[in-house]
Amino acid sequence: MSTDLVPLAFVMWAVTYPSRAVGLLAPALERLPRRALEYLRLVGPAILAALAAVNTVIATGEDGRASIALGVSWIAVVVSIGLVYWRRSLLLGLVAAVAIAAAGRAVGLD
Repeated sequence: MSTDLVPLAFVMWAVTYPSRAVGLLAPALERLPRRALEYLRLVGPAILAALAAVNTVIATGEDGRASIALGVSWIAVVVSIGLVYWRRSLLLGLVAAVAIAAAGRAVGLD
């Protein structure tokens, strides 16, 4: 196991954490300007979308080359997006995506 990317992960955390923590640490959050509230509302879904894209679209082969991966993860992401849009519940979409991915992997799909 290589730890070469640990410093990069720490730098990425240090750069992105302030924008994610504003909602938790700002007193009187409701008094922020409307544009700031709109931005904060979209930070979580944007982070999740980036993670979903990286984990479902990119597959690295044995030769180190990246390619597009098609599998149960795509179904989980599409269902999650549909549920979030339809029910306006990020939690419901995430739970459904995890359940679909876990069930697919349990039966041998990848």
